[in-house]
Order: sequence, then C-alpha cells, then structure tokens
Amino acid sequence: MMCAMAAVMEGPLADLDAWEPAGCSIARAMDLIGTRSAMLILREAYYGTRRFDGFARRVGITDAAAATQLRKLTAAGLLEKRPYQEEGKRTRHEYVLTQMGRDLLPAVVALWQWGDTYLQPGPPPLLRVDAESGAPVQVDLRTPDGTQVPLEHLAVRVNADYLAERARHRKMDS
Repeated sequence: MMCAMAAVMEGPLADLDAWEPAGCSIARAMDLIGTRSAMLILREAYYGTRRFDGFARRVGITDAAAATQLRKLTAAGLLEKRPYQEEGKRTRHEYVLTQMGRDLLPAVVALWQWGDTYLQPGPPPLLRVDAESGAPVQVDLRTPDGTQVPLEHLAVRVNADYLAERARHRKMDS
C-alpha cells in the first residue's frame, strides 16, 4: 500500500472542501509570470540580457510579444527600465532586474532544477554552481536552522495577520 505524501493542512484548512483558496499567492504569481515568454525573459535577465532585441532574439519571440511581456514585467516591478545612449544614436532603454525580480530567482531555479531532473533525456546542458567555489547550487525547503523539510513535514496554516487585515477591510467597507 502506497502512503500519500502531502503537506499537513492545519486547523480549518484540514478539511479541503470547507475553504476556498481565495487570495492564493500561487495564482497571483502565475497571473504575472505564468507564460513561457515571461519566464524566459526573466531567465535572460538573470543571465545578463538587458536590451530589448536581446530578449526578443534569445527568447525566440516576436518584437510585439517581447514588448508586451517587458511592459508587463516592468509594470509589475520585476524589471526597471533605464535609459542608455550609444554614441551618435538616440536614447533607448534597457531592462534591469529590481529587488522584486531578483527575489524570484529561487522559484526560477527550482523550475530549472526540476526540469533538469525530470525533463532532460540526458545530462543537463547547464550547471548551477557558486561562482567562487564551483560548488553545485540547488533549491530546497529548509528551516532557518538549515533543517531540510520534506513535503510530508511541511505544514500550512491560516495566517492570523491575513485574517486580521481581512476583518479590518470588512469593517471599513460596512
């Protein structure tokens, strides 16, 4: 008999049918970055691409698609548009990761790591290593003291601050 592995849903979350995942952060994140082109533009920004034509060419999308995604990622605060000017040419803009964009790196690396493990037919084409030591880099779930947390030990509970904020907003709306 196979044991089902899942996160531990605590308190009112234990009965999955009794609550709706309203305000889900995963859904919000996917609304923003859940397209192939958005993720690949972020990949390119992590690799150091900054200019519009570099994004469009390296991601393999049309200029219109690149413009749409760059506009969306900039409006959301993941990228910042900065002017630059080459000698004798008009001012253009480059796209630089903001702190918000940099903070998304572990999620992107987690997808990359998962793809290497389950979707590559052979050895992955690229390795993630620390630039100074050359040690392999990977993403996993750990507590602040460094203890690795497997799925069956991950607990999900209602955030009291979230409930208080919702109650405050409801009170203001009445």
